[in-house]
Amino acid sequence: MGHKATTTTTATTTQLWRMGALELAAAINSGQVSSREVVEAHLRRIDAVNPAVNAVTVVLAEQALAAADAADRALAGGDEVGRLHGVPFTVKGNIDVVGTPTTFGAQALVDAFPAMDAPVVERLRAVGAIALGHTNLPTFALRWHTDSQLWGPTINPWDRTRTPGASSGGEAVALATGMSPLGLGNDTLGSLRWPAQCCGVTALKPTLGRIPNATTVDPADGPIGTQLATVQGPMARRIADLRAAYEILSGLTWRDPWTAPAPLRGPDWPGPVRVALVLDPAGQGVADEIRDGLLVAAAALRDAGYAVEEAAPPAIDAAADTLLDMLNPPGTQLADLELIFPSAPPDSLRFLAAFYAVAGEADPTTIHTYATRQSLQRAWGAFQVTHPLILAPICTSLPFLAGTDLEEGQVAKTIRDLRMTLAVNALGLPAVAVPVAIRSGLPQSVQLIGPRYREDLCIDAAAAIEDRTGILTPIDPSGGTS
Repeated sequence: MGHKATTTTTATTTQLWRMGALELAAAINSGQVSSREVVEAHLRRIDAVNPAVNAVTVVLAEQALAAADAADRALAGGDEVGRLHGVPFTVKGNIDVVGTPTTFGAQALVDAFPAMDAPVVERLRAVGAIALGHTNLPTFALRWHTDSQLWGPTINPWDRTRTPGASSGGEAVALATGMSPLGLGNDTLGSLRWPAQCCGVTALKPTLGRIPNATTVDPADGPIGTQLATVQGPMARRIADLRAAYEILSGLTWRDPWTAPAPLRGPDWPGPVRVALVLDPAGQGVADEIRDGLLVAAAALRDAGYAVEEAAPPAIDAAADTLLDMLNPPGTQLADLELIFPSAPPDSLRFLAAFYAVAGEADPTTIHTYATRQSLQRAWGAFQVTHPLILAPICTSLPFLAGTDLEEGQVAKTIRDLRMTLAVNALGLPAVAVPVAIRSGLPQSVQLIGPRYREDLCIDAAAAIEDRTGILTPIDPSGGTS
């Protein structure tokens, strides 16, 4: 991953890795700094920090520097430039980037070169952003801790003994440590919001159909349950960058039949927006630090003029269980896992065995599962007529000790702790993760859940919280804010 960077002459370049994506775009556009200097600053940060955390797995240094030089020439020539012109970004290792394999962290896919960029990568490139490299994930994105067959474990920069989360764990760590100002991840079982909580960054899990999801690496499409639960989404350190990425990434494409032409902003809400505060989803317990973070967020929203009250949407447990049913298609027997996933390493198979054990026997018709989902979507929709935003925990426990996620009973416990997050995926709703405080030496984060296609409400509320609680990253791997 080494590279040769040229010596820069701008004094501020040593601090460029601390800046957000929009800040960098403004600095490049104004001529304060070149795109090459920005890319080089992040490459140096990767060289300095990545050995301690193992988050960035593939560095596209030559391609990124060439793209930066082209960006600088375009700006010098007076060309019209895009919103993120010359700004680098990183990409989770299961998202297609032309020129490097989409490995999913698996040895079996080391030669899986995509024929074209994923739509999310394509759209960032279209506004001038520069792909810097791939980040780590658990093999085949199967686990809630980032440890891949190809690259090994990623380290939580706040506390090396704790998980960085998964499956977008490498992306969260890259952002938290200043190796990237903007990232791309995805979410089926909380894979954007859970690592955002563990690492103190922001993430958007969009409405199903808002941001396209497509790959050219086989198998390109999963069963219907996976299609309904999985979304692509941006990650960042700042809500303003998250909002910009949301606006850039959204919209129709033939490559994803689920995408819909929904407006980026919905109608203004009459009067103060009412927020349902869920301190303990379904009454199954919540850590004191997590509860404290929720109260900090609630106070920030009240200060911003939101009407916050304790209330809960209906049947949270049933919604979380519905996601397990959706991802448990008929014919998935524990004894057949090695046949269904022939190239999965032992840890992936252990996770799947534990997951399917919790999910239980699959419904042979699956009709009941999707009828239940429809009923729950209506019930939550009715609740959100009066409480359009729901403020809730992402995970009700602190990040578990690294590597303990496959111990006896831990998969079942994590499913219980992520119950609110899983419910959101089952119902296809949008949610934003935002950090709010540091407790017990770890970042504490919350999620704001909105009605379908009302990401704007979630982002606005997250921005109000960030304005009052501050930004926790970037940090050095030894811990502490920058």
